[in-house]
Amino acid sequence: MKQNLYREITPAGLVLGVFQGIVMTMAFTYAGLKLGFTMAGSTIAAILGFVFLKGILKKGTIVENNINQTVASAINISSAGIIFTFPALLLMGRPFPLLPIILASVAGSFLGIMVIIPMRRQMIELDRLRFPTGTAVSTILMAPGAGIQKAKLMLAGIFLSSVTVILIKAGLLPGELKVGVWFHLPSYTNTVIALSLMNFGAGLLAGRPGLPLAVGGILGWWVLSPVAHRMGWVAQLSSGSFYTALLRPLGIGVLIGGALMGVVISLPAIKAALGSLSKMKEKSSLASAEELSSGVLLWSMVLSLAVLFLATYITAPQQGVLLSGAIAVVGTVWIALAGIIVAQCTGMTDMSPISGLALIAVTLILAMTHKHTVLAILVGTTVCVAISQCADMMQDLKTGFLVGAHPRRQQISQIAFAWIGPVVSIGTVLLLWHTSSGAPGFGPQSAACLHNAPGCLPAPQATALKAMVESVIHGQAPVGRYLAGGLLGGVLSLVPGGSLGVLVGLAMYLPFSITLGYGLGCLANMAVVSKKGKGWFEDKGVPFAAGLIVGEALTELTFSFLIIVRSLN
Repeated sequence: MKQNLYREITPAGLVLGVFQGIVMTMAFTYAGLKLGFTMAGSTIAAILGFVFLKGILKKGTIVENNINQTVASAINISSAGIIFTFPALLLMGRPFPLLPIILASVAGSFLGIMVIIPMRRQMIELDRLRFPTGTAVSTILMAPGAGIQKAKLMLAGIFLSSVTVILIKAGLLPGELKVGVWFHLPSYTNTVIALSLMNFGAGLLAGRPGLPLAVGGILGWWVLSPVAHRMGWVAQLSSGSFYTALLRPLGIGVLIGGALMGVVISLPAIKAALGSLSKMKEKSSLASAEELSSGVLLWSMVLSLAVLFLATYITAPQQGVLLSGAIAVVGTVWIALAGIIVAQCTGMTDMSPISGLALIAVTLILAMTHKHTVLAILVGTTVCVAISQCADMMQDLKTGFLVGAHPRRQQISQIAFAWIGPVVSIGTVLLLWHTSSGAPGFGPQSAACLHNAPGCLPAPQATALKAMVESVIHGQAPVGRYLAGGLLGGVLSLVPGGSLGVLVGLAMYLPFSITLGYGLGCLANMAVVSKKGKGWFEDKGVPFAAGLIVGEALTELTFSFLIIVRSLN
């Protein structure tokens, strides 16, 4: 594609990208601990980029805004890798050295970018993979007038969501709607709806594809719970004991089975990706002027590998230098393979088995280290951050290709700032752990989640990882329920779309108050699209829904900061 001569890398674009990236990383880390998944930040960054670069500074170009969203999403995407893995250490209560975790995560952010850059030409220019999010962002970038209007809708959503949180904190609004009491439903159905516009907004963004998350909650609490009650499967009939004894282990099994089946389903993508690598040898000279040089990529990978080795050795020096080196090499090789799988899947469907690939990495390291939990989760965090970066890098390069950006400049921008994301996300997790009510600070056994309180952060992905690791170490897990759930999750993931098993598994051990609100958002999306059309919703509904999510997350984080400030006085 012909390259343009407009302003591209500028101080304003870089500073705005870093600021947006930090804010979104904090917000989406909170959202991930609450919902079990995060969202792409590229759309939000592109919309707000027009407000500041074009609206306020009066200088913004399309490719300058593209650099802004590239930097912002490069920082933000690490939140997905962190929330899937790192909180498991906190939930297990195991002591761990923080610095090696940060070093390994930063190394992962660099490794993910380095291993995927050589695939750009093949996947984007030759294979012409769709990369739906990247294509959607390019549409926003090329419609600056629409961008300003979308920014206003997003800010309206942020304002409404923030005010709702403040009113709940002040006791002027209830934290939950006790629908079950209104309709005289049995208490074991646990039918309440959290008054959370984040949940509703996430469902509003997802629409019909997100309905399985609500269906999983309905299956658990409106089907399995009454059956368990009638059959006497649990000794006590309270919702808490039913959740702990039956629903949570089944949900964890469904999630893990769905994630691993997602890896199996991705085998054709592995074959296609390896085929792409062989084709690259024939065409590498054509792309040399557009990409970072192979020397830069090689030395950056070597340096990142050295940092990962240092992190593993500091964490467990008793394992020895040779084993630490082997762990770092195995982790890097798996990042390269898994990163290509994730990029290929993202290019075709926008869905990828990130959590399943991370679970495989954790299992490998547990086997190599005789069940060293901290090392296994450290490497799992590295892998998860890295392959998230692979997907994000290719999405952004697709956007750049469509708007005429320079690939090399995007790559430099992503490399320069991606390391910020893991640091901010880990810091946000620790902040929430120490400021949430109850002990532990979050997770399904926290006081807030046990009592369906508004501050509940169930950390579902990390909880699943914790359960898997502990079952390997102690051999005391409810194996029958895990296997039954795993079989169900694997079967569900064979349904077209590939993510059904993961979504149902998430829902089965998310608080029902969250999944009900999410389901209402999905239904609202379907009603609006049916009446107004998909185009209208993308222009009006998407930015408003994104604002609902960001507004609640940032307001809750502000209250967490205030708790720390008060404790210091």
